[in-house]
Amino acid sequence: MNHELKTNIGFTQMAAIAFPLIAVLFLWWLRGVEADNLAYNVDKVHSYQNLETNYLYLIINGLSILFPFLLSFDKRVHFYKKWKYLFPAIGLTALVFVPWDVYFTVLGVWGFNPNYYYEPLKFMSLPIGEWLFFFVMPYCCVFIYECLNYYFPKDYLKPIEAIVTYLLIIMLLTLSIIHWEKMYTVTTFLLTAAFLMYFIFTDKRSQLSRYYLAYLVSLIPFFIVNGVLTGAFTETPVVLYNNAENLGIRLVTIPLDDLVYCLLLLLMNMSLFEYFRKRDAKISQTNYP
Repeated sequence: MNHELKTNIGFTQMAAIAFPLIAVLFLWWLRGVEADNLAYNVDKVHSYQNLETNYLYLIINGLSILFPFLLSFDKRVHFYKKWKYLFPAIGLTALVFVPWDVYFTVLGVWGFNPNYYYEPLKFMSLPIGEWLFFFVMPYCCVFIYECLNYYFPKDYLKPIEAIVTYLLIIMLLTLSIIHWEKMYTVTTFLLTAAFLMYFIFTDKRSQLSRYYLAYLVSLIPFFIVNGVLTGAFTETPVVLYNNAENLGIRLVTIPLDDLVYCLLLLLMNMSLFEYFRKRDAKISQTNYP
């Protein structure tokens, strides 16, 4: 009887997580996107002529990672010693996000302004700056996560983690249903809801409040970097969006959907980072004489 109950619970858990994923695949199969509908005009803050270069995307990546990389050798955090956990996490996450990125670029959900990248440095429809994005941004954000763990060991968000997680899932699923016709919105929101349900159903929430804190702090550099990419300080955006496929709500120039996309990207990287670290610790304990 107990075995049957556990089996049923396991099936229910898997079904709940799989439903958003199946919905995303169905949407991709069913939907078409109106081509050549990328928005070049946004309400910029101020344009700076010094940013008008086709190396801008590369420059943004370089400046973003500069200080986190240099500070990785700090004697207290020792982040460089954790690269063996970080790089596999980044690689596995990229296996999800890069095909997604390529597909949506080809489809016309988003795109890239040729004024801000060097055309020969382009592979599978993505400029080299976009490929670097999936290494640079996770590196910087996991670095923030580790610094917060060291300097602020108290888990400030632990008391509200459960309510935040459940509210996020409900909100994301609800908005996905309401905005089913918007491909960027529904795909990102459903995948994020599914990933959060994974934490709940597999009982892996011990670090989730720490992930939320790192995400909130990461929003500070996120708004700066993504502000540049979405056209807050350039004549036209570096990254172009088809506004018919997102909520149409912008925080200055940044689509609101990007905040959820960023959350999913960071949750995957941080949780995989912790997985590889804990696995290494278990192996070390097993091999200890």
